[in-house]
Amino acid sequence: MPSLLSSLLPVSLAHYLFLSTSLFVIGLIGLFLNRRHVIVILMSVELLFLAASMNFIAFSAALGDLSGQVFALFILATAAAEVTIGLAILVVYYRNRASIAIHDISDLKG
Repeated sequence: MPSLLSSLLPVSLAHYLFLSTSLFVIGLIGLFLNRRHVIVILMSVELLFLAASMNFIAFSAALGDLSGQVFALFILATAAAEVTIGLAILVVYYRNRASIAIHDISDLKG
């Protein structure tokens, strides 16, 4: 028996794609407009990964194939490892320099 909410609000593939596109655009805006805070840049990259994963899951569910969902699981595992390593690097850098500003990090080049 379908629930009352599912009969009132049918969610189609277009809804998922719109949400995914919105998340991707928010991630791009956060990535390009905010060049001073490393944490915000990492969160923006996570939004980009989540938007791509949502696309894989939506198309996988629409086509009735599980391969997109499995691929999204690998994307999320990779994104979690990336955030863990990135935050560990930031903690070590903060302990040494007492700052995580982008312009201070760019002095490490060379």
